[in-house]
Amino acid sequence: MKFPISMTAFGRGEQASGNIGWTVEIKSVNHRFCDIRIKIPRQYAALEERIKKEITPFYSRGHIEVVVTPAPNLAEAKTLGVNFPLARQYRNCLMELKTDLGLPGSGTELTLVANYPNVIYAMDEAEDLEALWEVLRQALLQALELTRDMREREGLSLKNDLLARLEFLAGTREQIHDRVPELTGQKLALLQERIAKLTKDVDVDPTRIAQEIAIIADKADVTEELVRLTSHIEQFRHFLEQQEPVGRRLDFLLQEFLREINTMASKISDAGIAHQAVELKNELEKMREQVQNLE
Repeated sequence: MKFPISMTAFGRGEQASGNIGWTVEIKSVNHRFCDIRIKIPRQYAALEERIKKEITPFYSRGHIEVVVTPAPNLAEAKTLGVNFPLARQYRNCLMELKTDLGLPGSGTELTLVANYPNVIYAMDEAEDLEALWEVLRQALLQALELTRDMREREGLSLKNDLLARLEFLAGTREQIHDRVPELTGQKLALLQERIAKLTKDVDVDPTRIAQEIAIIADKADVTEELVRLTSHIEQFRHFLEQQEPVGRRLDFLLQEFLREINTMASKISDAGIAHQAVELKNELEKMREQVQNLE
């Protein structure tokens, strides 16, 4: 299986052998956990666990709906039986009514008894589950292979889209990085100018002022956020190349992206940076929608 892989897919498999035939349809969508729902006729419920065991290696998470349909000749192959003890009780009740009420015989007792519920019923024949499973398993694997192909194709498409958006993030991060020294210098100059005005006629220790300016400048420094953002971008690329499910890790990384961008935007009071931060958040939201479809 080629990763990253999508959780969204559809596959259909059909298999027949002799008088045994099955159709299997699988539909899967994104989900936090592995949630497998199987719809199969009640008389074949014993095969459900086998079906789940075949599906598990293909999915680590996702909502998977499986509809299993037997061939018409298999579903309709029934043998009728008679519930003789119940039929005798119905007949005895009819005879008692006839005797007690003095009714004339009509010869319709057989028809009456036959029409009562559960007198004649369809018997479930003893079927060879192993023979049924062999054919069903082939149809199931066929459907799973088709879903895997579809999931791999969509996974590749999502990967390419995420890499393109990641390049935009990396480019914007470089633009912000290049502007930080200029913005820091402007902020310090403005701060010094304001302090000079406020302390024009006041005797203030220059060393103390320098220390306060340094503290304020340190609080506005976004070097750590930029370094972490670079690390997150590299990790994101690394995870996209892993041959294993990475959807949850990518989703966590996107939350960290958002945290760094919010912190950075709050530290730098600049209209241009604020606009870039909004663009980055928009991209992150689009990336998160894509990542939530990855297993």
